[in-house]
Amino acid sequence: MTRTAPPRRTIGRVTLYFFGALGGILFGYDLGVISGVLPFIGKLWSLSSWDKGVITASISFGAVVGALCSPRVNEWLGRRRTIMAAAVVVVAGTLAATFSPTFTLLVVSRLVIGVGIGFSSSTVPTYLSELAPARVRGAMGALNQIFIVLGILIAFLVSYGLGSSGNWRLMFAGAIVPAVVLFAGLTVLPETPRWLLKNGREDEARSVLVSSHGGSADIDREVSAIREVIRLDTEQKGRIRDLWAPWVRPMLVVALLLAVGQQFSGVNAVNAYFPTMLISLGFATQAALLSGVLLGVTKFLFTAWVVFVVDRWGRKPLLLIGNVIMVLTLLGAGLVVLNVHGTGLVGVLMLIMMVLYLVGYELGWGAVVWVMMSEVFPLRERAAGMGVASVVLWAATGVVSAVFPLMSDPKALGIGGSMFVFAGVNVVLFVLTKWLVPETKGRSLEEIELDLRARTHLRAKV
Repeated sequence: MTRTAPPRRTIGRVTLYFFGALGGILFGYDLGVISGVLPFIGKLWSLSSWDKGVITASISFGAVVGALCSPRVNEWLGRRRTIMAAAVVVVAGTLAATFSPTFTLLVVSRLVIGVGIGFSSSTVPTYLSELAPARVRGAMGALNQIFIVLGILIAFLVSYGLGSSGNWRLMFAGAIVPAVVLFAGLTVLPETPRWLLKNGREDEARSVLVSSHGGSADIDREVSAIREVIRLDTEQKGRIRDLWAPWVRPMLVVALLLAVGQQFSGVNAVNAYFPTMLISLGFATQAALLSGVLLGVTKFLFTAWVVFVVDRWGRKPLLLIGNVIMVLTLLGAGLVVLNVHGTGLVGVLMLIMMVLYLVGYELGWGAVVWVMMSEVFPLRERAAGMGVASVVLWAATGVVSAVFPLMSDPKALGIGGSMFVFAGVNVVLFVLTKWLVPETKGRSLEEIELDLRARTHLRAKV
């Protein structure tokens, strides 16, 4: 029995996906802004390598808490209102960070911001994948990564613009703008049709399908497919332990490989510490911040390009191509640092290598990971699966962010040795991706799930 609801007014798909993906800017801005803040607070509070790691990683460990809570919140509030709650938490944490008088309070403030980012990062990909038709789901899911890198680029631009004044507090405050815009936009956007149907709101679900899939889409067939999956799951809510069921376990392994691999590839060592690395190699602060802008532009352009190829080339080929490029450029960066002499030349060559590294990352492990993590889980386990994958991803982010200042210290591995370590990790990721990761392009979420059930000859107990 369905609940009758007044039909929503039709919302254009561009508007739908734009505001749905806007949560990525919160993710990106708060990840990127610390790279511009660190040179100033490092001097202000005389921070050690460990202190820099703690303040950078604090947002990631807060995100772990948010991602842990997100499955229950997702099922209770729905995808849309969970993202709205995330925006509110980010605003509160950002205000606290902006006015923090001490290092300790700034760490606590970034932990709060991280909780909101954890909600957002585990929900936005699900929101987009459940709204998008199969033929463009990869491109629409990649929008999340476009907005993440746009947020990073904006953070780099703001840091460079404020670098001459050293106003790091205003750098933090910039995150309030996308959070407020996101909250306002979601007040007029719909919930996803899959969540609505799970909660007996078929009229609203059909209205959303018309809005997001287009009036000519076969809405009856889409509703029937979603109903079939829901029918299999009517008596049991998704639980974390269900992810270990034999027919779900391979997809859990894939999602965790993607989550860990995205961060252990080394990207957030570059996002958060590249200006600091260049300064240690002899660059002036403003020149280092300007180099960060160039990295941000590279990330944005190649992520945008992936939107046009992810549904044609497929997910897996892009992951493998990205790994090859990252291995070669990280090896090149390590050789540059260890063998090239002359401060200016080392910095310029390092910048070139990192630009090329980010080309490889954004082609594969940037956008594709978030698309695939939201695709591989069945409906009942999707919220729990995305929550677990996001927890693992953020924990990996925190580990890399906390450890990199220590491992890149000249008394430890140094910058060159650290680049070699990340290159080795990417070789391992290439092998595991080739072996374990399936291709998911061109199939609806229900087709992926029903095919998985059929191939394993298992059905969820209802």
